[in-house]
Amino acid sequence: MEEVVGRLLRERRLTVALAESCTRGPRRSPAHQRAGQLGVRAGALVAYANSAKQELLGVRRETLAAHGAVSEETAGEMAAGARRAFGASIGVSTRGSRARRGTPEKPVGTVCFGLAAEAGVVTRRYQLWGTRDWVKLLASQVALDWIRRHALELPLTESRLFRPKDAGAR
Repeated sequence: MEEVVGRLLRERRLTVALAESCTRGPRRSPAHQRAGQLGVRAGALVAYANSAKQELLGVRRETLAAHGAVSEETAGEMAAGARRAFGASIGVSTRGSRARRGTPEKPVGTVCFGLAAEAGVVTRRYQLWGTRDWVKLLASQVALDWIRRHALELPLTESRLFRPKDAGAR
């Protein structure tokens, strides 16, 4: 997946800005590592604290208050903020709940994704499963699939890689 995404980005002359607070940062996420190695990454930000999301990515305080940090709304604003901050073709964000304890509304494995491009912002919430490391790996693969689908001009939310939470995935 990493090689395919890198090739597509180079062929289409697209750059990617990444914002995340799910996979432990650019050096540990396969999606971030590969994009950087392939020379198509415009930049990456790790923003765990809400203040960092607001100051570095422009996430609105009202969004965090109304929807929380792990939400499609926050993921969308993070992706748009990363794209804007680095002047990239697309911004991609991951925001998830990998903590040892989740909540009934956002159980462990809840991950929200955002992709911002010239045409607008797309977001989706997934309920991933498994160990913390497995959730990180799955999240990075979803992000790579979204980048691939965008480069191929395919609908992002119709990906069959994972079913979204609202489709009853487990």
